[in-house]
Amino acid sequence: MKWRDGGCHCGAVRFSVQCPDAVEVEDCNCSVCAKTGFVHLIVPQARFRILQGAERLTSYRFNTGVAEHLFCSVCGVKPWYIPRSNPDGVDVNVRCLDDGHGLALTVVAFDGRNWEANAAALAHKSQG
Repeated sequence: MKWRDGGCHCGAVRFSVQCPDAVEVEDCNCSVCAKTGFVHLIVPQARFRILQGAERLTSYRFNTGVAEHLFCSVCGVKPWYIPRSNPDGVDVNVRCLDDGHGLALTVVAFDGRNWEANAAALAHKSQG
């Protein structure tokens, strides 16, 4: 496990996430992820740190209101958010990690347009 840094486009918001060298990430096709290019790396809150710019974050909630989408109020980039699927974790956009992060990524598709059915299928799969 290594700490890897990242941030928004303008650099006002910076974070660090701890993860192994090889990770599986999700490419979601829901309305917000498809439009923003968010690629998901979900970690427990203990493996995430805000390094600077917490005061620059703007919150946005939609649909069920469970997920808290956090954007830099300067440049508009969403480097992470609190996901509906894991409200005790943090979902980092791997595209917001600094160049040279050294991660080997396995990207899997997630059908977020049919979120309820696919989240239930994933929960069932992880239990069995």
